[in-house]
Amino acid sequence: MLELIAILRGIKPSEVIDVSEALIRTGITKIEVPMNSPDALDSVAALVKTFPKDVLIGAGTVLEVHQVKALADIGAHMVISPNCNPDVICATKKLGMYSFPGVFTPTECITALQAGADALKLFPASLLGVSGFNAIKAVLPEKTKFYPVGGVGPTSFSEWLAAGVTGFGIGSAIYKPGDSANEVEVKAREIVAALNA
Repeated sequence: MLELIAILRGIKPSEVIDVSEALIRTGITKIEVPMNSPDALDSVAALVKTFPKDVLIGAGTVLEVHQVKALADIGAHMVISPNCNPDVICATKKLGMYSFPGVFTPTECITALQAGADALKLFPASLLGVSGFNAIKAVLPEKTKFYPVGGVGPTSFSEWLAAGVTGFGIGSAIYKPGDSANEVEVKAREIVAALNA
C-alpha cells in the first residue's frame, strides 16, 4: 500500500489537532511534526493523546539522542531525521519506535539499515532524482522501504512509483504555517487523488 507522511513544519500546538483531523479525513495517517516547529513536543503529545494507535505520530528533524528519549516519553511512534545518525537510529529502535533516517548516498543507506532503520527517507529527493535512486537501490536489500522527501509531488509521483518507492513525505505542498484545516484538507485530497491515480 502506498503511503504519505504529512510534514507539518511550523505548526503550533493550538492548531495541530484540527489540521491533523483534516489530514486523517483524506486517508493520511502518518503525521510528522518537525522538532524545529513551535513547541513541537507539545504538538506531538497532543496528537498521541487524541488519535488511536493506527494513526502514526512522530517528530521530524530529530538530530540528537536526547530528543529521541523525549519523544519516547510522550508516546511518539516514529522518529524522522534529515540525516543518518546511527546513535539516533539505535536509540529509536531500543525505545520501540519506527526509525526513518535521512539518506542520500549508498554509504548512508547501508549505515542506516545496519543500525536498524525501518525505512529510508531519501532527502533531498529532487537532487538525487529517480536515476540516482535507481543506481542506489540496485545495491540495497530488495525489501528496503523508501520515502522520497523534498521537491516531490503529484507531478513526479508516477516516475518515483515506477522506480519502486514505498511512499512520500510531503511538506510545504500540504501544509504551510498559517494554513487553515480546510485549506490543508483541500490540498491533501488533491495529493491523495494524484497518488492513487
